Amino acid sequence: MSAMIDTAGWYSAARILPSPNFNARPPGVVVDLIVLHAISLPPGQFGGGHIERFFQNRLEIPAHPYFAEIQHLQVSAHFLIDRAGCVTQFVSTEDRAWHAGVSCWSARENCNDFSVGIELEGSESVPFSDAQYVQCARLCRQLQRRYPQIGEDRIVGHQDVAPGRKWDPGPQFRWDGFRSLLRDSEREQGEELG
Repeated sequence: MSAMIDTAGWYSAARILPSPNFNARPPGVVVDLIVLHAISLPPGQFGGGHIERFFQNRLEIPAHPYFAEIQHLQVSAHFLIDRAGCVTQFVSTEDRAWHAGVSCWSARENCNDFSVGIELEGSESVPFSDAQYVQCARLCRQLQRRYPQIGEDRIVGHQDVAPGRKWDPGPQFRWDGFRSLLRDSEREQGEELG
């Protein structure tokens, strides 16, 4: 059986690390957007588990000077895809994760209300790994199956919903290659279902 997102909003292929940083979506809101992000903690460094601890309000402040600057923040994303392609889920997709901040898409503000946030471990200067693209495409296809209102044109970057304020996933993210993988993933799933 292939990976799937269940009716409670949990992805069967993900490692689950619940975050306290979430709340309910507004009543009647339909999930119809995916926002892709990039994050590294400390900036420009990968690994070490700092992102996971940050999303769980357990960041070890003495571990790096930068952490003192962000210790007051309470943020999360639904998912994190690390450099090796491992997917971690922090918040059910049925709930509202705190990933987009002040944001707007298609004249609708507060994108957290109607979107799923996926963080890719990365930076402005380092290309993302092939494993990240593959897993991101697979995850997005499962999200599209769970929430059919999410068309390919409704998978966007943080930079698109918060222009001028956010840069991610940034210039290293290959949108054309990602969209090709997304279509390949769709064909694979069609074959599995057929």
